[in-house]
Amino acid sequence: MAALSGLGQLANAAEPKPGGTLTWIVTPEPSSILPLTTTAGGNTELGPKIVEGLLTYDFNLNPKPLLATSWSISKDGLQYRFNLRRGVKWHDGKDFTSADVAFSILTLKTVHPRGRATFANVTEVQTPDLFTAIIVLSKPSPTLLTALAGAESPIVPKHLYDKTDILNSKYNSAPVGTGPFIFKEFVKGSHIVLERNPNYWDKPKPYLDKVIVRFIPDALARAAALESGAADLAGQAIPLSDVARFSKLPKINVDTTNWAYIGLQQQLYFNLDTPVLQKLEVRRAISQAIDVNALNKVVWYGYGKVSAAVIGTLNSKYHNADIRYFPYNPKEAEAALDAAGLKRGADGVRFRLRLLYNPFQERRAADFVRQSLSRIGIDANIENYDFGTYVTKAYTERAFDLTLEALANVFDPTVGVQRVFWSKNFKVGLPFSNAAHYVNPEADRLLEAASVEVDESKRRQLFLDFQKVVHDDIPSIEFGANPSITIAAKKVKNYAPTAEGLRGSFADLYFD
Repeated sequence: MAALSGLGQLANAAEPKPGGTLTWIVTPEPSSILPLTTTAGGNTELGPKIVEGLLTYDFNLNPKPLLATSWSISKDGLQYRFNLRRGVKWHDGKDFTSADVAFSILTLKTVHPRGRATFANVTEVQTPDLFTAIIVLSKPSPTLLTALAGAESPIVPKHLYDKTDILNSKYNSAPVGTGPFIFKEFVKGSHIVLERNPNYWDKPKPYLDKVIVRFIPDALARAAALESGAADLAGQAIPLSDVARFSKLPKINVDTTNWAYIGLQQQLYFNLDTPVLQKLEVRRAISQAIDVNALNKVVWYGYGKVSAAVIGTLNSKYHNADIRYFPYNPKEAEAALDAAGLKRGADGVRFRLRLLYNPFQERRAADFVRQSLSRIGIDANIENYDFGTYVTKAYTERAFDLTLEALANVFDPTVGVQRVFWSKNFKVGLPFSNAAHYVNPEADRLLEAASVEVDESKRRQLFLDFQKVVHDDIPSIEFGANPSITIAAKKVKNYAPTAEGLRGSFADLYFD
């Protein structure tokens, strides 16, 4: 009987065996393979098998060498010097050099959804020789050293991208990289084929001969493929209702690790432009009507990690463990709404709200919220849209009162959390930003100070204080980390030996 497991099936001391073809289910199918101009879909998982970052990260988010072998930071925090790995070749045979690093960092600053913020303080990238790159900043950027994984900041070949239309480059869907696998084929709606890079710099890796990526949109079909052995590995592929049954299958491991670099997190945002929701007592009443621990049990089958703080428990360095949910108390919530002059009408309804949900959230979560609010006389009408329409409705038209979101904390609060609560990040049409239209000068001050603070203890305190300010204002109800379920055949070893989880390189993966 297989048990729930974790940390990527780290192998024993046995010598990895070379050979074999991995069949890996990725969902949803991405529009591109390289996470350069977009991070939508599965390209953050696919890209790092082909292209690499300067660094990788252990489970505590400590940096480890990859294309950079060592690094140092100037005392003023304004220069990051990277010594680059020698003898690395692009898949087309060209040499990897510091020119590729400089080009990539400046390109990410321009075209990457998060890179625009991550590298905002970068003024230049100096290349004093072929194997040294120095990132120069106008202001300190303590997030930078954690932002250099292949899934987040891929290093791309300058000789193929320079002076081209990067947004529409063919290499975004047919990448040339330095990584362990070489791109061979992308058949839309069907599969991707990757083959072993025989000239990979980290010999004898990779161990696999080939990776076949399959796109199976139906959850029941994905489950059948994994159960039958037609597929070997998948993340977030099966219904949560199937997890317990899969954990008993003799040839399968169910891995519940929530990878720290990704920082899964789900939440409910109030639209603070909705007049009735501008009242703090109303938002608090709604928060007291939703039992998040019950949501975890009912919607997430107990596999989530609930947390009231906007920086989740995965980021132990900055998470404020003192923040608790307002006590679940529907009667007290009803009394507060009565006192606010929002009494039930003849039909039992106090007022009506439009409830949206990102399709990356389960519809069952929206149902749970609707039922919770109906108990205190609020009629929350669920509006169901495909992903593209949802983004337009929530962030361009702002046609919602409550929205269930899936905005990950990612690897650092300045990148993953600031975008949500910084008033200057409210912009109509900007996806996955300040959906609430939350404005608080003290929250802004704390976020802006933390974004440039190089003293780690001071930065931690700024984030602890920020979480308290936001919690008291209630622009959101935090659900915490939603379940992360990876299904792997027992024979698959070392599929995720770093904090990036399935967004790592698969260089270490082998069949037992």
